[in-house]
Amino acid sequence: MTALFAAPVPATTGAGKAVARTRKYASRYRGVPTFADSSSADISTFDDPVVREAAVEALGRYNGSVVAVDPNTGRILTVVNQKIAFGDGYIPCSTIKPTIALAALEESVITRDTMLKVSYRKYMNLTDAMAHSNNVFFEELGRRMGFDTVSKYARLLGLGELAGYNLPEEHPGAFPSAPPALGGISRMSSFGEGIQITPLQLAALAAAFANGGTLYYLQYPRTQEDVQNFAPRVKRDLNIASILPEIREGMLAAVLYGTGKSSFDHGGDETPLGKTGTCDDHTTPSHIGWFVTYADEAHPKIALAVLLRGNTRSVKGPMAAVVAGRIYRKLREQNYFAESTARNTPLSPFVSGK
Repeated sequence: MTALFAAPVPATTGAGKAVARTRKYASRYRGVPTFADSSSADISTFDDPVVREAAVEALGRYNGSVVAVDPNTGRILTVVNQKIAFGDGYIPCSTIKPTIALAALEESVITRDTMLKVSYRKYMNLTDAMAHSNNVFFEELGRRMGFDTVSKYARLLGLGELAGYNLPEEHPGAFPSAPPALGGISRMSSFGEGIQITPLQLAALAAAFANGGTLYYLQYPRTQEDVQNFAPRVKRDLNIASILPEIREGMLAAVLYGTGKSSFDHGGDETPLGKTGTCDDHTTPSHIGWFVTYADEAHPKIALAVLLRGNTRSVKGPMAAVVAGRIYRKLREQNYFAESTARNTPLSPFVSGK
């Protein structure tokens, strides 16, 4: 007769060791659930209703946040899970890599054709390293540039400072004043070790990459008066237009054949560009999955930052890319991209707050 309850598996066996690892792993991250109602506490009266619906539906039961921005004005279209989005921030994981790539290109540390050794018999250029999120490649870039140079460009792109304009509940994230003890500048350049970035900051950065280098203050109209008086506010012009094609090529490759390919909408004309990020956040112990993205390259209409948190291995960058892909497909089905200009006119339902 089969026993209803199996005897304990000795910890010295292979199966026992696996069980022990699973228990240790579960205990380490059990405080952060993978699933939650991420939109229940939001106030979204003046959000774009089409974008809001798409983002909430795409995120589903996942514990996370979605920030959507108009890259041409800096206007926030929706924030799903405002508590997380306006909070202290999380390790950026590999979403730091476009910033590192931009710094390396601007400082002439590499060109788009530079091949760096990433393993015993393997070399990569920037495009493939971005597509496959190769850590060794970006660790080498960090070593070649050093902390001061990496810090200069990260701060120029808005890390460690408020992304929004007049958002009293927003926190600025954090950027270190010295290389992190764990892994130094190498790990900082590949995983963002020592940095805390918010979904708002990442969405602002995506918008700047999309529009050609204008870093806008993100504005979130929350009254009818704010809506009627809305005007874009430029934080700074980054003067990066000449090197953006190389960054965009890597982010496009990530979507076409790399770690972000789950975001690709095969039925749409707006091909997204993006970068995934996957790692452990030791500040608020949990797994982290990021995807920063915008669509499309020729006429960008939306920039997104997707963040997932949790205690299971399903929480990772490629899963965040799945969420973004769902948003893009829903918006395409709602004809959002074709009508986005009309939706932001003074007579539109979005602007009236209905």
